[in-house]
Amino acid sequence: MKTLYLSDLDGTLLRSDERVSEYSAGIINRFVQDGGCFSYATARSIVTASKVTAGLNLSIPVVCHNGVFIMDGTTHEVMRSNFFNPEETEYVAELLNRYKVHPIVYAYVDGKERFSYIERFVTPAMKHFLDSRIGDPRRCEVNSVDELYEGGVFYMSCMDTEVSLSHIDSIINADNRFNSIYQKDIYSGAQWCEILPKDATKANAALQLKAMLACDRMVVFGDNLNDLSMFQVADERYAVANAVQELKEIATGLIESNDNDGVARWLKENVL
Repeated sequence: MKTLYLSDLDGTLLRSDERVSEYSAGIINRFVQDGGCFSYATARSIVTASKVTAGLNLSIPVVCHNGVFIMDGTTHEVMRSNFFNPEETEYVAELLNRYKVHPIVYAYVDGKERFSYIERFVTPAMKHFLDSRIGDPRRCEVNSVDELYEGGVFYMSCMDTEVSLSHIDSIINADNRFNSIYQKDIYSGAQWCEILPKDATKANAALQLKAMLACDRMVVFGDNLNDLSMFQVADERYAVANAVQELKEIATGLIESNDNDGVARWLKENVL
């Protein structure tokens, strides 16, 4: 029986320094070398995910942007994708403008991925995010709201505004055209609301990846609310010790924390 093992990155596979430890990399690489199917499902882009997973030798596709894309982890080729249509983009843009919320917007413009922001509306949480991506070729400062939503939009990230983002999350999730995730950033504690196309979930991408690889079962690992949908469709689900209570309540079991290499230790004890 072939099993797909799929892990979240931040707060789960990555330690608090946003890196995969040498110990975890060694265990996972041995598992993959022996023929195991291991990958990750992350809110990160393939660009930043590749940096923080340096040292992992993964041979199967990865899930990025909370399920917007399934991508080849080596070539960065897009294998599955979900985008907003123009009407959906316009609706969300008008809603956010009404609340004076100006997100970081991810889109493909002229065939290239970029994330755009308006400098005068950058919040402290956005600044922290942008400062960690200085030199990223996707980074694009724009001057107007119209420019912010140009191109094929697939992801909008609102960060720690004066408006309650949980309220916006509720409005978005009440509309069945969209998927929204509200949670606190595990590094800064800032409130984040991430808005995606309806079919862009870790659950959908995980099931697609499972089918692509002809796997019979799926075992997942996670820590935060954006892992909830993935937990709900897995055959087994393991929450790290530092996970939110909502995941722990539906987990098959609890494992050691991200800083104690919980995922790798579970693999060593149960699979290798």
